[in-house]
Amino acid sequence: MAVITQFVVVREGVEKMTFTSKKEADAYDKMLDVVDSLVPFLSASELNLDENTCEQLAFYLATNKDELGNLLKGVVKPKSIVEPKPKKKTVKQD
Repeated sequence: MAVITQFVVVREGVEKMTFTSKKEADAYDKMLDVVDSLVPFLSASELNLDENTCEQLAFYLATNKDELGNLLKGVVKPKSIVEPKPKKKTVKQD
């Protein structure tokens, strides 16, 4: 018989995720703390986001917090944004 140690992240009595390492569980729990902080921040904006969209955006930002931090510092360009290709100049022939 095998013994398996699991770490379960529980929020408000609801099981959110199960991990096999404490480090991963702690990181996920910390990310959920960031989400909980971002939701009221985003809700207070003038963007008129519905609750579901606001939570999804908060989760996305928290999941990508390192890249977001660098973007806000002006350190790197986002990987997901592709720079537009320069338009070819056409020569009109008479």
